[in-house]
Amino acid sequence: MKNHLSVCITEKLYKQVLILKTIIMKKIITIAGSNSQKSINKSLLAYTSGLLKNVEVISIDLNDYLLPIYGADFEAENGIPTAIKRLDELFDTADGFMVSLAEHNGSYAAVFKNTLDWLSRINMKVWREKPMLLMATSPGGRGGASVLQAASTYFPFMGADISDTFSLPSFYENFREGNIIEENFRKELYDKTARFSKEQ
Repeated sequence: MKNHLSVCITEKLYKQVLILKTIIMKKIITIAGSNSQKSINKSLLAYTSGLLKNVEVISIDLNDYLLPIYGADFEAENGIPTAIKRLDELFDTADGFMVSLAEHNGSYAAVFKNTLDWLSRINMKVWREKPMLLMATSPGGRGGASVLQAASTYFPFMGADISDTFSLPSFYENFREGNIIEENFRKELYDKTARFSKEQ
């Protein structure tokens, strides 16, 4: 009788856990490495995050976190900016990250690099050892390949668990009216987003 009761309680708890898992939505933070109001990387992120199911998407706009240029002297005199403390606290809530990087002169956009520098002053593991889908796009044929390679190499040292990378070249030829129109790129991103979702 006791064994039967124990099994029933265990099965009941298991069902409750499954129900809670469907109710408690994972939080995915998306961040474009650009402060342009017409950022093509923001457009790519909006499309990609729309492929996710049963998650809460938190979109970070770097324009909401205006920061001084990082410098050791400034930090010593003024401390960590309040905006960065707020952003760091938001990162603590993430179950995963989608990042799409603009490429400026073969590297990160200055606004993104500055934000990253400030975040690392609070926690060097900026990305919290969470899964990341790392992307880049550009108007040109290389699709931000240089910045994507740089981030792929360095982000793991900052706590990124990169599940996949994706590059969309020639943005204005391959992305129209909110969609990737080239079938091979569309399928590649769909598959990589599905893998990313499974890691949450």
